[in-house]
Amino acid sequence: MSSELSFIDLFIQASILVQLVMLLLLATSVVSWAFIFQRSKALSRAKDEMKKFEDRFWSGVDLNKLYQELSARQSLQGMAHLFCAGFKEFVRLRKSNVSNSDDVMDGTSRAMRVSLSREVDSLESRLSFLATAGSISPYIGLFGTVWGIMNAFIALGEVQQATLAMVAPGIAEALIATAMGLFAAIPAVIAYNRFSNQVEKLENSYVNFMEEFSSILHRQALAHRSDTGAQ
Repeated sequence: MSSELSFIDLFIQASILVQLVMLLLLATSVVSWAFIFQRSKALSRAKDEMKKFEDRFWSGVDLNKLYQELSARQSLQGMAHLFCAGFKEFVRLRKSNVSNSDDVMDGTSRAMRVSLSREVDSLESRLSFLATAGSISPYIGLFGTVWGIMNAFIALGEVQQATLAMVAPGIAEALIATAMGLFAAIPAVIAYNRFSNQVEKLENSYVNFMEEFSSILHRQALAHRSDTGAQ
């Protein structure tokens, strides 16, 4: 390809609207990649934290001791957050002399569901942008292409003798907008699908833990009520 048809020259020769389209798609691509790296790191950290917590939780550690250890941390996420929210509410309700174990478990489950909702919202952060970028970028690029080709043919109609050399630069600069639209959309779509699948798996793991943890707490509530009744 000659220097007259280099990317920079084609961008400079393009109309203002096509240039704006290219800049918008370039900015969308840069932001998408920033979010892709950020989400990849965050989800990997969430999976590592979940594995560490599961190993600790199922090691037979005393729940009160585990709660004290986790409460001393500056911030919690994932299963650790669910555990602390549920156990804190469980202890609070039991100390408030709520005699019905079902009422205790209802309050505990509500506390964990609220924490679960917050965790899922945190995991899904930035994914809506990737979905939007993946769905609209090709259309934005196509709009720039249509506009550029339209201008190229309008200019072609103003000359008496048309040649391929005259129309090629205009069509080339227009097609670059479509290429940039695909360049911005494809990574965003792939990342969105991959991250959505990871979030779904994490959410399922959190829900399964909530059910298992609720069963453990329910047994403790029943044992506590039996001990109280015996006294």
